[in-house]
Amino acid sequence: MEGGRVTRLARRRWATAAELLQLVNAEPGITRREAAERLGLSSGAATELVDRLKRLELLNESRAEHTGPGRPTTILEPHEQGPLVLIIGLRASGWELRLSDLAGRLTALTDAPYEDDRPEAVLTTIAAAVAGAVDDAEPRIRCVVVSAAGPVSGTALGQLSARHWLELLDLQRLTAGIPAERRPPLLVGNDATLAGVAEARTGASKDTSVAVHLMVATGIGGVLLLNGEPALGAHGTGGEFGHLPFADPALECTCGSYGCWDLAVDGRALARHRGEPEPADPEDYARRLLDDLESGRSRSGDNRGAVALAAGAFGRGIAGLVNAHDPDVITLGGLGPQLRRTAPEAFDRAYRSGLMTVHQRQPPPVLDSVHGADGPTRGAAYLGIDHITSPAALDRWAGNEPETDTAAR
Repeated sequence: MEGGRVTRLARRRWATAAELLQLVNAEPGITRREAAERLGLSSGAATELVDRLKRLELLNESRAEHTGPGRPTTILEPHEQGPLVLIIGLRASGWELRLSDLAGRLTALTDAPYEDDRPEAVLTTIAAAVAGAVDDAEPRIRCVVVSAAGPVSGTALGQLSARHWLELLDLQRLTAGIPAERRPPLLVGNDATLAGVAEARTGASKDTSVAVHLMVATGIGGVLLLNGEPALGAHGTGGEFGHLPFADPALECTCGSYGCWDLAVDGRALARHRGEPEPADPEDYARRLLDDLESGRSRSGDNRGAVALAAGAFGRGIAGLVNAHDPDVITLGGLGPQLRRTAPEAFDRAYRSGLMTVHQRQPPPVLDSVHGADGPTRGAAYLGIDHITSPAALDRWAGNEPETDTAAR
C-alpha cells in the first residue's frame, strides 16, 4: 500500500470479503449457505472466505437450526474481538458516546449533559472521553463518527443553535488527544441526515428509490435519499430543509436568513402563537406542550390552536418538498410524528391542498420513522460500518495498520 491508498490487488483481494461483512450487517442471522447464494459463491469458496475472516477476528459462526435436507449450515456473526465504530452524539441537550460492532449492535459508554456554555470547553471534555475509549478498546476502534444536531461541512459544525453555538467549530479536535499514529479516521454527519440513512437501510423508507426524511427538534433537519444514499450537496450541507423560506419573511433565523420554515413549525412557533416569549429550549418546550395535549393534561383551545397552526405549516412545507422532489415516501422523526398526531386534520388538510394536481390522486405516504430517537445513532453506525468494511479498511485491519485521514458524510 502506498500513500495511504489501497492497491488494486488489495482491492480485489478484499472486495468479496467486504460484500460478505456488509451482508452480515444488513441481514442479521444470515447463514453461510444463504450468504454464499447471495454472493454467487460455491460452497468451497464460501468456506475458505469465512475461515479467512475468522482467523482475522472479523467473523464468527454458530450452528443454525437444521430445518431441511442437506448438510447443516451456520449463522454468520461479527467476531467478539472484531473492529468497532465509536459514535459521538452531539445532541441539543447533551452528548453521548456509543460503540457499534459490525452488526450495528450498540453499547452505551457515556451520556452526559453539557456542563459548560463554551463550545471549546465542551469539546475538550468530549475529546478526553474519546481518547480514553480508544485506549480502552485498543486497537479495535477503527473509525469515529460524529452525529451533530446542526449543519456540517467536512469536519466542521456550522452551528448548534439549541446551545447558541453560532460559530464554525472544527470537530477534528474531538480526536486530537489520540496519538497521530493510532488516530482513527473521523467522519461527521448531520443527525437528521444520519437518521434518514437509518430509515433507508432498515426503516420506513427501505427499498425506495426516492425518499425524504424530516426530523423536527430545534428546527427541521432532513435529507433527500436517492436509492438509499443521501444527497449532500456540493459542500455537504444538503438537506437543511428547515431553512427554506416557507415562513413569515419578517422572522429572523439564527442561520442569518429570514422566513425559515423552522420558525413556523418548532417550539418557537408554538410559543409565538401562544403569545409567549421565545423559549430557551424550543424542543423541550414543544415536547411538553404536545405531551400535555396528548395526555389530556391540557384541554386549552389556545394550545390546540397553536399546534394546529404549526402542524399546518409542517404539512404545507412537506407538500412543497413533494412537488420539488417527487419522492416515494416521506418519513418523520423527532417531534414530527407527535406534531402530526396531535393535529391530524390541520396537517392533512395543509399537506393535500399544497400538492400539485399530479400528486393529489396518490399522495406519497407520510410515515413515522421506525428508529425514532435512535435514528441518528443507527445511521452513524451504518456510516462507520461502511467505512470499516471497505476493502481498504479490511486490508489495514489484516496488516494492523491504522488509518489517520478524515472524511465527512
